[in-house]
Amino acid sequence: MQNVYIKALVNYALKEGLIEKEDEIFAINQLLDVLDLQEFNQPEFVPEMALKEILEGLLAFAVDKKLIGDSIVEKDLFDTKLMACVTPRPSTVVNTFKALKKNAAKKATDYFYKLSCDCDYIRRYRIKKDIKWVYPSEYGDLDITINLSKPEKDPKAIAAMKNMKQSGYPVCQLCKENVGYRGRLDFPARQTLRTIPMTLGEESWRMQYSPYVYYNEHCIVFNEKHIPMKIDRRSFVKLLDFITEFPHYFIGSNADLPIVGGSILSHDHFQGGNYTFAMAKAPIEKEISFIGFEDIKAGIVKWPLSVIRLECENKERLVDLADKILTTWRNYSDRDAFIFADLGGEPHNTITPIARRNGEYFQLDLVLRNNVCTKEHPLGVYHPHAELHHIKKENIGLIEVMGLAVLPSRLKEELEILAEHLVNNKDVSKNKTIKEHAAWAKELIKKYGSFSADTVRGILREEVGKVFKEVLEHAGVYKCTKEGRLAFMKFINAVN
Repeated sequence: MQNVYIKALVNYALKEGLIEKEDEIFAINQLLDVLDLQEFNQPEFVPEMALKEILEGLLAFAVDKKLIGDSIVEKDLFDTKLMACVTPRPSTVVNTFKALKKNAAKKATDYFYKLSCDCDYIRRYRIKKDIKWVYPSEYGDLDITINLSKPEKDPKAIAAMKNMKQSGYPVCQLCKENVGYRGRLDFPARQTLRTIPMTLGEESWRMQYSPYVYYNEHCIVFNEKHIPMKIDRRSFVKLLDFITEFPHYFIGSNADLPIVGGSILSHDHFQGGNYTFAMAKAPIEKEISFIGFEDIKAGIVKWPLSVIRLECENKERLVDLADKILTTWRNYSDRDAFIFADLGGEPHNTITPIARRNGEYFQLDLVLRNNVCTKEHPLGVYHPHAELHHIKKENIGLIEVMGLAVLPSRLKEELEILAEHLVNNKDVSKNKTIKEHAAWAKELIKKYGSFSADTVRGILREEVGKVFKEVLEHAGVYKCTKEGRLAFMKFINAVN
């Protein structure tokens, strides 16, 4: 059967345009090398199979032949090596992208995204496992996802890692040296990763797609140098340069401080894509103006986090005003509103910026962030508070800020067990898997009384959405109250 699977994979690559007819024999021989086979016998019949089925067949052969162990990590490393045999060289991808972009930027990104999926860098069959729904809130429709596409750590691989020699190459998972890297038990294979070089703010950057695709065409744009995240004037220049080149994409940056930043602060990068988040659809709640920048349309966005939206045809003017707002915020304190620029010499104020096009206009959303901690809230005052940690404890980064909840995979099992307990009136606190939800369950019982098997899952989804809305409200430095808006305007006046 290995010959059938080899030919099926080559047929798949030909069909999807990963290789050309002239590459067929070469690709077969490359696959023979990876599979430690000496010869190939042309099968009489090769059925058309889905990529997942083909790879599973070849992985089963590799495990049976003891080329690899039977663990998720080893299988992921091996099937990436297989797919590398039919993935175009980086120069081919870059040249094709550039040629398409001369006609239309969207044609170029369509090609690059499809390639990233077809070569299995983006594992579409895993992405389909993610659980998704929409929660209609007073701020707009919030996207809720339980992420199941990122594989859990395999116990066998974890055990094997103990005997591994530590490596510092690549320095991190965003470095340009990842392209073509074979991976190891503690680092994902990137032999099918391809990146596109570009110049942003007169610096060398690259674009790739996220293998986990939290939203449509989820891309990562990263500095070619391994330097830390930093939000400054140049950040705004680079964001606006990107949407000049790719007007159909938005792009944003995580904040550059712990707690309010993303999971990787050590490598300067942005995230973008072809998706419209709830925050982008949110209306202006109050129009404002800045002295000397009357040509820029500005307003406070109706959103649980504190967002200033700027819009103008002139990028340079937008950069000037955004930089002024950032500089003012970096040094701004308001004891009455519990805003402290620094405590003990540690900076606390920063911004999460997002850029997009609105027709011929450039639009910047500046989300004010603060990472101050207290004894009552040791993980952050403007971070999900302890009573919400049973659903979301992790940092509220760029993606969540815009209205998409990326919730931990544990919730799939926990919500199923919780549903069964609620329907059968069982004590949630006695179950070790879901005891963290006990206080929440009491609130739900008080609110709904009893639960049926037909309605309990819908209720839980609704209530999880409500928790995420509260998570965003906790992250807002100025609350959506009369007092909060007065304090917000006090800062706006400080900019002026």
